[in-house]
Amino acid sequence: MTHPLVAIAGELSRAVDPLTFAPPVTHVYNPLDYARRPHHLYLKTYGGAPKEVLFLGMNPGPWGMAQTGVPFGEIAAARDWLGVEATVEKPDDEHPKRPIEGFECARSEVSGRRLWGWAGERFGSAERFFARFFVHNYCPLVFMEESGRNRTPDKLPAAEREPLFAACDAALRATVEALAVPHVVGVGAFAEGRAKAALDGLTVAGREIEIGRILHPSPASPAANRGWAEQAERELREMGVALPE
Repeated sequence: MTHPLVAIAGELSRAVDPLTFAPPVTHVYNPLDYARRPHHLYLKTYGGAPKEVLFLGMNPGPWGMAQTGVPFGEIAAARDWLGVEATVEKPDDEHPKRPIEGFECARSEVSGRRLWGWAGERFGSAERFFARFFVHNYCPLVFMEESGRNRTPDKLPAAEREPLFAACDAALRATVEALAVPHVVGVGAFAEGRAKAALDGLTVAGREIEIGRILHPSPASPAANRGWAEQAERELREMGVALPE
């Protein structure tokens, strides 16, 4: 029997594959396809229901999930702490400046290193963290310009965003229902906003979904560079999310 989250990922991948994007986007990667083996391993290993909180990111980073198929999937964290490693194929149209090297990639995604590093320090084992939490990305696609620069989904034109967001909204609703998770925390403002739009009116166990936000761990954020973990923990506690002492 197919795992519920694997089925949702398959539907989302098929929904976004036919979408087209105009310049300045020149290349689009779908790690739900070429990195499906480690992605499915992540979902099957840690995607059991119910969860207390779903952490929602924006979309894959070029040195994280784009390489490993794991949300915020910094290589060492995915392999060594999560224990997720499997064969990663190549995207159909690979950007010459952004090769997919899978778990052999030598680059480290700072956002993923911060998020999973915090989880490891605070919870010890991945099993203890995932007993209560799950980490997921709203949009599965990576958008790149000719220079290799990453382009985030919020920067796409409205005509391109609408069909993409419709597919992502449906997948997020299905994921929240599959995990029976009552609390969604956007990692950054974009994810929080999409969660509010997608989950409006949805209930779990008779209660509306609570939606909040923590600071994104991106190194592009001066605030995150001044101690991301401490700020994220303060924001979580203000939302009523209990953390181990």
